[in-house]
Amino acid sequence: MSPSDHHLPDTEHIPENVLQLLSVCKILLLQGVDVVDNALTSDEQLTTSSKFLPGSTIGKHIRHARDHFELLLAAITSPPPYILCYDTRSRNTPMESSRSAAKNAILETISLMEEKAPTVDFNHPLTLNAITPHMQRFESTFGRELWFAALHCIHHWSVVRVITGEMGVTLSEDFGYAPSTLLYQGRVAPLGMAKI
Repeated sequence: MSPSDHHLPDTEHIPENVLQLLSVCKILLLQGVDVVDNALTSDEQLTTSSKFLPGSTIGKHIRHARDHFELLLAAITSPPPYILCYDTRSRNTPMESSRSAAKNAILETISLMEEKAPTVDFNHPLTLNAITPHMQRFESTFGRELWFAALHCIHHWSVVRVITGEMGVTLSEDFGYAPSTLLYQGRVAPLGMAKI
């Protein structure tokens, strides 16, 4: 399935802010697909440990960035009340060591996001449980947590940028930068162009 195969359902009745945030999330996730499809040349690059961030690998960061979207989508596909915990992690998954598994997993997440996210009101309440290391409970909304998943993804893409740099692999100039940074710098990029 190619990225162009992913389409939102009938967008006529989806609020503009929802379409905008879904577009940002899709662009970010497709950046991960671009890394495994075009920037990396071997599966071994996914598991190579960083020199500067011991224990960190590209595969782990790609998996972890996707996990937040998956956990949020799992929360909203359950009956309300929506309860979310980002501390539930899947580790040592095939996508951490296989470029094709990573690509497929990310594309599946995009497909699920485009199917499910438009069906939930962005202001729908959501309870977030977190280990800080003390158990904490926060009240949030679906829209706010979708934006958090996007920002969290950007943070991990910046670490992926560091690790690929250690390998001599060049990524696009906007990879790993927040939209606010790209706008501030006046960069022309998919997430750097103001759509106001």
